[in-house]
Amino acid sequence: MTVDEFLVWAEGQPGRYELVDGEVFAMSPERVRHAEVKASAYLALRSALNRTQFPCRALPDGMSVRIDDTTVHEPDALVYCGARADPDATEIPNPVIVVEVLSPSTVAVDSGRKLSGYFSVASVAHYLMIDPVKRLVIHHARGTEGLIETRIASEGTLDLTPPGMSLSVAELFADLPPPADPAA
Repeated sequence: MTVDEFLVWAEGQPGRYELVDGEVFAMSPERVRHAEVKASAYLALRSALNRTQFPCRALPDGMSVRIDDTTVHEPDALVYCGARADPDATEIPNPVIVVEVLSPSTVAVDSGRKLSGYFSVASVAHYLMIDPVKRLVIHHARGTEGLIETRIASEGTLDLTPPGMSLSVAELFADLPPPADPAA
């Protein structure tokens, strides 16, 4: 199946799916922690964009990102810049930031195939992998000469240039209860 065929097919299906090398994969049900961090990531990105004057928008999960003719992923959140997307679109062709919230069943795919796939999209400048259990962010950024630079952060601020915004790590976990005190 091609991405174009998949996007037409998926629109009429219950549940969520991704296409990898022409093969359809159902996405697993989510845990509450995953959904809360996914929502926090979207809201944090939107809030960070609101602090700028950039013509960029954050979107929650549900949007497709085409990797090639036979692969399309659905990140947990994304940011794109430029003209507003068609309100009926299901695909964002020019994401600048893509976010995946890690889960035990997806960590290998998110840190392998999706990492290389997202950076094969010319517009992608940042790929944030959020670990909701360890409360850290693995920030992959397209650096100079096309090299991918990686930073692991459990606190502080992420520099997301382009488009030129900053985002605190704490904002990404705003919807989670405080971590349990290991000394208790």
